Amino acid sequence: MIARVRGTEDILDLKLHNFIIDKIRKHLQRYNFSEIQTPILEKTELFVRSLGQETDVVTKEMYTFETEGGDKICLRPEATAGTVRAFLENKIEQTPWKVWSYGSMFRHERPQKGRWRQFSQINMEVINSSSVSEDCLFLKMLDRFFSKDLSLENYVLKINFLGCLDDREKHKSELKKYVDVQKDKICETCLVRKEKNILRIFDCKNESCQKIYKDAPKITDYLCSESESEWNQIQECLDLLSVNYIHDFSLVRGLDYYNGIVFEFSSRDLGAQNAFCGGGRYELAKALGSKKEYPSIGCAIGLGRLMLLLETVIEKLDIPNEKKLVAIIPMAKEQNLLSLLIADKLQFNELSIDVLLDDASIKSKMRRANKIGASHVLIIGEEEQKNNTVSIKDMKTGESQSVKQGDIVKYFK
Repeated sequence: MIARVRGTEDILDLKLHNFIIDKIRKHLQRYNFSEIQTPILEKTELFVRSLGQETDVVTKEMYTFETEGGDKICLRPEATAGTVRAFLENKIEQTPWKVWSYGSMFRHERPQKGRWRQFSQINMEVINSSSVSEDCLFLKMLDRFFSKDLSLENYVLKINFLGCLDDREKHKSELKKYVDVQKDKICETCLVRKEKNILRIFDCKNESCQKIYKDAPKITDYLCSESESEWNQIQECLDLLSVNYIHDFSLVRGLDYYNGIVFEFSSRDLGAQNAFCGGGRYELAKALGSKKEYPSIGCAIGLGRLMLLLETVIEKLDIPNEKKLVAIIPMAKEQNLLSLLIADKLQFNELSIDVLLDDASIKSKMRRANKIGASHVLIIGEEEQKNNTVSIKDMKTGESQSVKQGDIVKYFK
């Protein structure tokens, strides 16, 4: 037997998945977002430019290959870069461009609970808006979705502010001085990150490193007057909008294109991989070849992790019940054609129908109808065929009655 590829999963029941997508689609319509779709395949250079040469995604995790024509292609590891590319390539003029999408992403990393090599994400972007009020509206939109639409309670919103480029350079300089003093105590990975992308030391999961970084210089202590004003505005606005948050100075999001506010929604119910939504403000257009920059804010929701989290509150969710299923059982092959004709009429009238056409016994077919969750069984034998009737059995009460074939739709409606 051939097993599935490591780090992938078979989702055999999509009710919760479809419930989330339906909820987010309706929720984002209220905020004037449009749904788009971008390719799973993108040019590798798109992510080298956007994510940075030294990120783990680019150096270790991307699935890349070269075509016969020599093009370097990869399976997308995230959706923001592809969305900005689509914005630029399609010359979108109406801004801010508020869009969302969902689909599969791919990263070659060690599989564990809440982390897969193929995973689904919901992605949202507001492209070409520099207002800090937009940041607050974006966070309020997400917080309301999780708390109101999905009935989540046990989660926290963490935020940090990365300031402008000059702010980060000042902070990096002081941070490097601090880490140099502690370099004999930190892990090998952090030693590499110290030289290549020092902000990423805060992503380290090593407990001894985390203890050291608790006393490290904070980015918000190095903000220029303009950045500090924006940071204060954001906090004031979130307070007014009743969005609960904590300031986590170690939150940097790990990708090169972030600036300004960064954030994560996380829950202890998910264990070690506890973030189920993350994002922030970014500028990416010039890195992708644009002459002009387009300040933006966006986020990604990990659909797999969100589903794990929702399983803890499943009884609170208004997941719609599936339509009642009616199983049609012909007693013999001679009734198969009539069964198909009746099934077709019922399906045309929007009823859920399954016709059990195999050669099994009636007793076996009845057991099968029960297993597939049929609410009613419609039995057609030689006598029913001759009299233009059917026998309908209610699987819950066990009661049966004869109904004219012309009245079946009326019976179920």
